[in-house]
Amino acid sequence: MSAVAGAAGVLTLGDMSFARAASGEERTETVRGHLPTGAPDFVTLPVDVPEGVREIAVTYTYDTPDVPEGTPGNALDIGIFDERGTGPGGEGFRGWSGGFRDRFTISAEEATPGYLPGPVRPGTWHLVLGPYTVAPQGMDYEITVTLRFGAPGETPRPVHPPERARGRGRAWYRGDGHLHTVHSDGERTPAQVAAAAREAGLDFIVTTEHNTTSGHGAWQGLWGEDLLILCGEEITTRNGHCLAYGTDPGTFFDWRYRARDDAFPRVARRIRRAGGLVVPAHPDCPFVGCQWKFGYRHADAVEVWNGPWTPDDELSLAAWDNRLVEGLTDDTGWTPAVGNSDAHREPQKVGLPQTVVLADDLSRRALLDGIRAGHSYLTESSALTLTLTASGPRGEHAGIGDTLRVAPDSEVTVRLAVSGAPAGATYRLITDQGELRSGPVTDEPVTWHTTASLATYIRAEIRRPRAPGTPKDVPGAMAAMTNPLILGTGVGRG
Repeated sequence: MSAVAGAAGVLTLGDMSFARAASGEERTETVRGHLPTGAPDFVTLPVDVPEGVREIAVTYTYDTPDVPEGTPGNALDIGIFDERGTGPGGEGFRGWSGGFRDRFTISAEEATPGYLPGPVRPGTWHLVLGPYTVAPQGMDYEITVTLRFGAPGETPRPVHPPERARGRGRAWYRGDGHLHTVHSDGERTPAQVAAAAREAGLDFIVTTEHNTTSGHGAWQGLWGEDLLILCGEEITTRNGHCLAYGTDPGTFFDWRYRARDDAFPRVARRIRRAGGLVVPAHPDCPFVGCQWKFGYRHADAVEVWNGPWTPDDELSLAAWDNRLVEGLTDDTGWTPAVGNSDAHREPQKVGLPQTVVLADDLSRRALLDGIRAGHSYLTESSALTLTLTASGPRGEHAGIGDTLRVAPDSEVTVRLAVSGAPAGATYRLITDQGELRSGPVTDEPVTWHTTASLATYIRAEIRRPRAPGTPKDVPGAMAAMTNPLILGTGVGRG
């Protein structure tokens, strides 16, 4: 073996070579090895592919020894790059399944979900192993590669979703922007996800598989005038996950770096060039590698609510709220919040939560513009709707994500209306000082008077009743929340 310098640390193993064979024959080679604790983030295995290969098939295994309680055991991810190389940006990328599969195949005609069909051209391919966690005893692995020879066949042209559906003109549209299928570590098929989205009353979804674009072409026949499907990726690094949200179909984003490598600013720029938004996902998730370490300077929005409400969502909400004033007092602007289900399998619910976006129409561009502007609120289901508005003494008016430009001492009237809230729910009106008004949700709108000098911003939360035994100073689980409405002359979203 020989070490190769790389951003996140790379180890390159010795080549795996194959003799040529006649059409209809196959060749198989197996390599075994050991990775110690402290192995680099990525280990590459070069595979010399000769002429005439129709299909490449890979299987792998690794040991899972017992470890002390609280100590991570072995977990080994896998993917592959073709003869174009493993350089940053992923020109040679042909697929990634993380640790979800122990085998995959690629040919011109088809590929295992998570992988991209296409010719198996001659040259040096590279298997990429990702030792996600390594036990104190180290990790023993075995990789078997089989090359099947024959005519290559034709690669089908992927059919990608359209960028627009009929919609309702300028309206509030409900969406779930973080979803997984069998194309990464989910167990639902795209058809099952589309059906669940319709059942949840959604208008749009975003396909965001881990470190692969194979799902972009897997939705043919599943979109319609009632459901818009956008493309994306969950860029799953060792220092946190980022949603490339609503990007050009087929655009791949590399994940092989850490925060210390200063690569993320370039990735963020590439996401925007591909027409998408940069959205850090579940930033305070407690799992290994999930906490967001790249900062928020390049974020267009942040996922503060991920799946059913949990303590890490509470942490994300508090951190996001604490950054609002900073963004309103410098030239960076504030960062909107989004909520998504991150649903992988039953019984996880697609659309819990969902982001409700005010957009000019049901189109990729209009939805992303609405999210970027903060014209959105988050809710646990399509049964719950709300409005938050503010008006000034001279007829000034603003809604969620807007700035109400009034003099500091001018009286501002805030109005919150809620329908479909769970029984026993309470509302909270929160400013840069904290909670200034709360009470039970009723059929009657809440009206509150303030000034821009008292409240830099106002946002609303709808909370479920506290669980039995919960301290009185701990609020119940979130049922809905808004992005802020800005008062005065604060910096907006652009």
